[in-house]
Amino acid sequence: MAVQTRLTRIIISELTENQVIYLKEVDGDREFPILIGIFEATNIDRRVSEGFEPPRPLTHDLIVSVAEAFDAEVDHVLISHYEKGTYFAKLMLRRADGSLAEVDARPSDAIAVAVTFSPSLPIFVEEEVFELAANQS
Repeated sequence: MAVQTRLTRIIISELTENQVIYLKEVDGDREFPILIGIFEATNIDRRVSEGFEPPRPLTHDLIVSVAEAFDAEVDHVLISHYEKGTYFAKLMLRRADGSLAEVDARPSDAIAVAVTFSPSLPIFVEEEVFELAANQS
């Protein structure tokens, strides 16, 4: 079963290679970090900042446009599993017929797509991922 979360923190440091984003469950207190690269962290941070409008479409805008060109829309993000220190995600696209299509994605890219929308698209995390993340802390 998946739990709805929200992006609560973005930590950007020029002193380290990995940046950190935190997802916290909407109806609870559990939270966990995901390490991401500086480029992805910067894009996510820009998108959640008020008033940011890129002069040209960014990669995450392109993903949304491609989905729309194929008569689908990005419905939500799912952090689907955790394996050997790596989180895996899926962009869930709703087709015109109402069915869902899963597109494999890095969590950072999937979350960047989610925050491209206003309000942000839902970000779900599988229960098993929360349990594994708790054991890694």
